[in-house]
Amino acid sequence: MRYRGRAARMERHHKRHKRALGLNLTSMIDVLTVLVFFLLVNSGDVQVPPARNVKLPESSAEDAARQTVVVMITDEEVLVGGRSVARVKDVLARKDLIVPELKAALEEENDRALRADTKDAVQREVTILGDKSISYILLKKVMATCTDADFGRVSLAVLHKDADDAAAAEGA
Repeated sequence: MRYRGRAARMERHHKRHKRALGLNLTSMIDVLTVLVFFLLVNSGDVQVPPARNVKLPESSAEDAARQTVVVMITDEEVLVGGRSVARVKDVLARKDLIVPELKAALEEENDRALRADTKDAVQREVTILGDKSISYILLKKVMATCTDADFGRVSLAVLHKDADDAAAAEGA
């Protein structure tokens, strides 16, 4: 079928702009390279946040840390996620084993982050960073509050000590 006039011009125009477009691989490779470097840099091991006034005990455990809710116990306060929730002397002065302020903060963290991921209380995990000089009673109260707040796995953060150092310390 032959077109005349305006229809012929439109047909030529559409044929001219109908050419297949090529894919620019250089730009796509650049974007993928940046993405790979970003993922490599940000996929490192989980690190527990450093605390200036908490000296962790040493251990020769081999398991790496996992991403969890962090409870930090300093000489003066108990912190959840870097936020102060209770004073140590108030916790020690309590007769009961459960600390209500700590339990409320843990349940808030639990609702915010972990309930969406893990429905089973046995698999919810909390990590306690406690100074190596804290009392056993304080640690027991914090651990009991963590389990009462539906955390099935309670981990204690420690500094990794090489096996050679552990053997030397036992021999001394």
